[in-house]
Amino acid sequence: MSGFMARFNAADGVEASAALLACCASQKWASALVAGRPYTDDDALRARSAAVFDSLAWPDLVEAMSAHPRIGERAEGTGTEAGWSRQEQSAAATGDEALRERLRAGNAEYERRFGHVFLICATGLSTEQVLDALRARMGNDIDDEREVVREELGKIADLRLAKAATG
Repeated sequence: MSGFMARFNAADGVEASAALLACCASQKWASALVAGRPYTDDDALRARSAAVFDSLAWPDLVEAMSAHPRIGERAEGTGTEAGWSRQEQSAAATGDEALRERLRAGNAEYERRFGHVFLICATGLSTEQVLDALRARMGNDIDDEREVVREELGKIADLRLAKAATG
């Protein structure tokens, strides 16, 4: 068992929840993971996270998205979540003003169509790959897009749980 997992299992509910909310801003997700303690290892926590994501209602996902900046925009703040967000989006950062403008325009169009920020697990993706995904997802109907958002949020939370466990 990692040091993170030992501390997480032993923490009081408020402290354990706070550690999780840096990974995902859904209170329901964090509460479900805290309630599932103790976990035998990091993999067990991550498996429980994936199962909980499958059960979250749309308002819970909207709550989770509220902590994410628009793709291509720098996360504000000095907290763990903001630092992770900046790191995750670093590959999609570009000095090309034309690409940045296409990303801004795509974000705006997406938000008009779906009513929320475009969310993607951007780790390792170039700006062009993010734009390709944004364009492709514009063809989704609302229900399909909500499922893609659920999957992307789950990937981000899983990535952040792994970071928390190692660091």
